[in-house]
Amino acid sequence: MPQLIAAPTRIPVPGGKVIDEYVGAVNTPSISLPGRSSHPVSVAHMNAPADWSEPFQTPEFGEITVVLRGTVLVDHEEGRLEVGEGQAVVTLAGERVRYSTGADGAEYVAVCLPAFSPEAAHRDDE
Repeated sequence: MPQLIAAPTRIPVPGGKVIDEYVGAVNTPSISLPGRSSHPVSVAHMNAPADWSEPFQTPEFGEITVVLRGTVLVDHEEGRLEVGEGQAVVTLAGERVRYSTGADGAEYVAVCLPAFSPEAAHRDDE
């Protein structure tokens, strides 16, 4: 039977970024698959301020990021991608990446497979 998700759960993060998780380990733990140690997917709406950045990470999950407004910058081992409004980027599990925003900040949707968790992100200490 279809399951209505009436509202997201806001996940507090430093630096002024806002994460509203619609599906994932925080907001919909009941849809986890039996026998799995992690939630199968997370879907979150993000708003990040101008010139925001987070530490490099080497996550255990892949991530699809769809930019709705502004620019998301993705630093990786071979350089930097600029992902603008109406574009998307896919990063694979095990890739070392860092997300940040341009001068106008960014609004975007992130889908992680399996679901995002702080423990699975493996963020560098900065």
